[in-house]
Amino acid sequence: MIRTRFAPSPTGYLHIGGARTALFCWAFAKRHGGTFILRIEDTDRERSTLESEQAILDSMDWLGLDYQGPFYQMQRLKRYSEVAEQLVREGKAYHCYASREELDALRESQRAKGEKPRYDGRWRPENAKRAGLKPPVGVQPVIRFRNPDDGEVTFNDLVKGPITVANSELDDLVLMRSDGIPTYNFGVVVDDLDMEINTVIRGDDHVNNTPRQINVYRALGAALPKFAHVPMILGQDGERLSKRHGAVSVMQYRDEGYLPEALLNYLARLGWSHGNEEKFSSAQLIEWIDLEHISKSPARFDPEKLAWLNQQYLKEADDARLAQLMTPFLESDGCDVKNGPPPAAVAALLKERVNTVKQLADAAVYFYRALEPSDELKQQHYTAGIKPALADLRERLAGIDWQRGKINEVLKSVVAEHKLKLPKIAMPLRVMVTGEAQTPSIDATLELIGRDQVLARLDLQLQAFP
Repeated sequence: MIRTRFAPSPTGYLHIGGARTALFCWAFAKRHGGTFILRIEDTDRERSTLESEQAILDSMDWLGLDYQGPFYQMQRLKRYSEVAEQLVREGKAYHCYASREELDALRESQRAKGEKPRYDGRWRPENAKRAGLKPPVGVQPVIRFRNPDDGEVTFNDLVKGPITVANSELDDLVLMRSDGIPTYNFGVVVDDLDMEINTVIRGDDHVNNTPRQINVYRALGAALPKFAHVPMILGQDGERLSKRHGAVSVMQYRDEGYLPEALLNYLARLGWSHGNEEKFSSAQLIEWIDLEHISKSPARFDPEKLAWLNQQYLKEADDARLAQLMTPFLESDGCDVKNGPPPAAVAALLKERVNTVKQLADAAVYFYRALEPSDELKQQHYTAGIKPALADLRERLAGIDWQRGKINEVLKSVVAEHKLKLPKIAMPLRVMVTGEAQTPSIDATLELIGRDQVLARLDLQLQAFP
């Protein structure tokens, strides 16, 4: 049975790169009827925060990525210590007393000689004995892994293909710090073993860690998981994705009015494909997901493509759901949705014209409070020649059943009697009632705004005509 995991560090928000990794892990486990685990790697005590942890949990919940867990590394310190001491007893790890100052001096000396900076194994038991080194009093040592001196590490990456690294390129990594906290490369191996993770899907910034981790697996006599390293996401300019490219918190996309299913769909297509399919559901992703079709090349993040895809989902979204999503935006803009048309009806009228829920709410404001037209719009559309027709229209609108068809009939009759073309009266009418130059069909717009509001706004704006 497939068991995958997503293991973020709570040192910041969950950004889209992490969300894509979580999505691939989740979907792959789901496809195979397996288990997807969320593990919070919270051993960076200086930078880990409860706020970041909650942001990760909120993001996973909003995206709909259900998981087993979460599990926390800081609750497992005893377990890491037990495994590390086991390796010490077996001669596969050892206590190292080298100070930070010693290690800094070692690296500087190696750089000066043009050598690769690396730990020199001075506290390996045989080396320490030969050099006459004695454990200094009162110093808590770290535990280092005794990396094999010879041979090589080869693994078949399910995305990148075979990768080989010589053991001579690897030094003795720290397993446990002196404060009893495991390092990343040790903690992740112990966790993945205990949680029976057999498929590790993660970003390719971890490729260099994998040979080190494989040697720890082997030292523990454990079977290796399969590894799949997913290429990073770049900005449109080919540079590493950053905030200026849109690499913001997943929850910021929610706050800007994106739908989670649209973001998931877009992230799935960033570096993975199923034929030429661009738009697909999470259920389809689960049915189709494989690791063979993950690209070996970095993907490029395109905000315009994401906005287009979100628009497609908005068009198909349930109006009641959109009403619920846009109401907080309207209320923050000073609108009382109780004193206006049903938000679901407004959403139905506007949703094909916008890319996000926030844009939907912005477009809906004039249904709930009058907007004053700009001076430019007034100068363009408030002319003395059209005022009589608009005044006539106002009077006729006051006496009809307030239905879209009736409103349209009145508009056509006023246009005919005043020998006008429809845009001549529809444009100033639109500006007077909505404060905007562009809206959906004017009769549908007036119907939703309501008779009392329409008449009141017309009365007020007619006073501004020359």
